[in-house]
Amino acid sequence: MDIRYIQSFVTTVECGSIAEAARRLDLTSAALAARVRALEEELGTPLVKRSGRSVKPTAAGLNILDSARSMLREERDLRAMATKELPVGELRLGTFVSALTTVLPPVLRKLYAEHPDLSVSVVSNASVELCRMVASGELDAAVVVEPQFAIPKTCEWRPLMDEPLVVVAPVDLADADPHELLRNQPFIRYDRTVWGGQLADRYLRDHGIRPHQRLEINGLMSIAVMIDHGLGVSLLPDWSALWSGGLSIARVPLPSKAPVRRIGFIWGVQSPHSHLARLFLEHAETVFRGHGNKPRIARR
Repeated sequence: MDIRYIQSFVTTVECGSIAEAARRLDLTSAALAARVRALEEELGTPLVKRSGRSVKPTAAGLNILDSARSMLREERDLRAMATKELPVGELRLGTFVSALTTVLPPVLRKLYAEHPDLSVSVVSNASVELCRMVASGELDAAVVVEPQFAIPKTCEWRPLMDEPLVVVAPVDLADADPHELLRNQPFIRYDRTVWGGQLADRYLRDHGIRPHQRLEINGLMSIAVMIDHGLGVSLLPDWSALWSGGLSIARVPLPSKAPVRRIGFIWGVQSPHSHLARLFLEHAETVFRGHGNKPRIARR
């Protein structure tokens, strides 16, 4: 059974379109359709059905989908094990949203400068889900906010940088008392379903601060833009991208030791691609060595 036919089938189902799957695999639509038909003929049953411009799996297609994906993973793992001592292959990497713009670009730039043939497949998701995917083998590694649960024995975790909580306010309030800002200004709350928002909520409760909440939202940059428009203040991790967008916002440090959102790297130690994960980690540690261990107090 030709693994290329299986890949064509799986990609078609995941894309829901022959044309999109063909683009992803760098094939013509006719060539991809021919591969799927060849697999159907070999198995003796239709695997996909057209519905307008979209393509959906048949009952038989759904029955074999998980096994087909497993075959593709095993084929990739086999190739990885054959070249385990060489920095080549594809690293299946996860990252939470904020890290897409702050962690990945500088690390990948350094990584590709030394290993231009390395391929990285990136998935974005919440940190908790990414940790689960690494533990299950769906991903080789992930850049995540520090897990607040026990790391599985099949995984390792290494911190990369710290982001202390700071009050983010309009620039004309840069010299105000941070606690007074939180008490008296309209408050834009960082979503409490994510760890950074939970840290902020715990800080407010520990210090007896009851802010005048205006809204609650997930998305650090979205909150920063709202603050730039004068909609309120917030208590956020000191994410570097906040200060590079030209917004009229100020970083107001907390009066005592601030809670920290710790960013780090988790990888599967038994993954066939663990050598690639460690290579990524080495470059990340070089890039962020000394970063984030001390709160930054500069203001815009």
